[in-house]
Amino acid sequence: MNAIKLAALLLLGGVGYSCSSFLEEEPRSAASLNQFFTEPSHAENAVNALYRDGAPALWMNGGVYNGRNIMYGPYLSGFFENNYKGQYAYIGFAQQLQLNAINSNSILNDYWSQMYREISRANNAIKYIPTTEGLGDAQVNRLLGEARFFRAWAYFMLVRHFGDVPLIVEPYESTNDIYRPRASSGEVYALIVQDLEFAVNSAGLSNANMVSNGYRVSRPAAAALLADVQLTRSGFPVQEDNYAAAATAARMVINSGSHSLAQNNRDSGTGEVDAENSAYNKIRRQEVNATEFVYPIEFAIGIAGSGYPAYTYPVTLTSETNYGITNQAYEPRDQFIAMYDDAEDLRIQNKQLWHNTYTDDGGNTSTFRFQPYLWHDDEALFGTSNPANSELEVAAYTYAEVLLIAAEAIARSEGVTAEAVDYLTQVRSRAYYMQTADEISGALSGLSVQDFVEEVWAERNRELALNFKIWYDMIRTRKYPEASDGEINFVELIGHKSTWGPTFEEKHLLLPLPDQELQRNAELQQNTGY
Repeated sequence: MNAIKLAALLLLGGVGYSCSSFLEEEPRSAASLNQFFTEPSHAENAVNALYRDGAPALWMNGGVYNGRNIMYGPYLSGFFENNYKGQYAYIGFAQQLQLNAINSNSILNDYWSQMYREISRANNAIKYIPTTEGLGDAQVNRLLGEARFFRAWAYFMLVRHFGDVPLIVEPYESTNDIYRPRASSGEVYALIVQDLEFAVNSAGLSNANMVSNGYRVSRPAAAALLADVQLTRSGFPVQEDNYAAAATAARMVINSGSHSLAQNNRDSGTGEVDAENSAYNKIRRQEVNATEFVYPIEFAIGIAGSGYPAYTYPVTLTSETNYGITNQAYEPRDQFIAMYDDAEDLRIQNKQLWHNTYTDDGGNTSTFRFQPYLWHDDEALFGTSNPANSELEVAAYTYAEVLLIAAEAIARSEGVTAEAVDYLTQVRSRAYYMQTADEISGALSGLSVQDFVEEVWAERNRELALNFKIWYDMIRTRKYPEASDGEINFVELIGHKSTWGPTFEEKHLLLPLPDQELQRNAELQQNTGY
């Protein structure tokens, strides 16, 4: 029996003592959302919860067999395999372009419900943080900036996967009007940009990198997401020219001084790269993640360990590791490997971004198809102190991606300037380790805008392969990367065959809405073709 009913019965019965304490407290069954926001810790906790759900959770959720949810786009691209996909049929449906609302409901509903759960929580925080007693203005603005950052990121994931989606900006505080029709992509992007511009310009977020900022959202992280948003909506299907805005946001990150590219160690005599201490191995060992990772996905032993080391070996070598199972869950297909120049590009050399050998204690070497080496955690895989548990981070956004966004956006809005060339050169010169920066920039400087931009696209595929960007690039450019011996030719995506054989159609540029949500919300209409 709740307190209000009990108080009423006591009053009717003529009990001779005060029931004011009952009447002053709203029962839990009828509590309003603003009751939770009564002290500063409530506001902080409401925002803290956003870090482990929504978009960031796409890098966290999943398992050894099915990989992480964020890998779904690369499976759709046709360039990546999962050797245990028989356990999760939606992966095969994605690769064969046979996905629909029913056969892929599980992953589609994960994307949909996870984002809207994050949006709902963010809406609560955004509404009630300003009225929470005990919060100073600076704390209110910071928390609002973080909440709006995560709401924007969730909507960004929704709009580029599903297109038009319901736009909800207030907390659900009753059952009235809970089912909403789809808003236009333009309206959704307008809210995303508004939220991120607040986070960048008005929230007073720290200019430090996120690691130095206690893994809280920093101004450079918010600016990186804004740059990505502006670049994305400049392409298909929205095609609103926001390249200049993308360049401005990317420059905020670059000019913050909080980030830099890791560099290769070289022999002082020969100048050759020390393979074990290359930039990519420094990143792998997390020696430079503070400055290289603009938005790191944080893992911690005992709280939320990382499963990514399990994807670095085939199942045939599981017994050699501390893991109960390993899986080639994110294996690049030959057509993807062909994007690298195997003689010139350091990233495709063994034990850099990728690896394909294992040598046991007896000196016996096993070979296998290339697997991600950037996620190789020696201690988790073979050590004794924390076996089969890793706290190595992965990155949702890296400084290399910011440089590539800047290079493309500047070229599109200002031309192939020295600045644009420099940003692309920085990324390329640490990979093409046998060429000088001057040689690389010289070859880029004379290119047309379109040729230069395609060089940026090519570098995005090679550099951001383990950041899961390839499908997003394919749908925003509507180009398919045909590769041979390190050369990439970008051709029309629609009408091109996937590496698995099926042909990309217009409908594949958006995902179908999950059947579960269509059954629940009669206001929704399915995407065309599904």
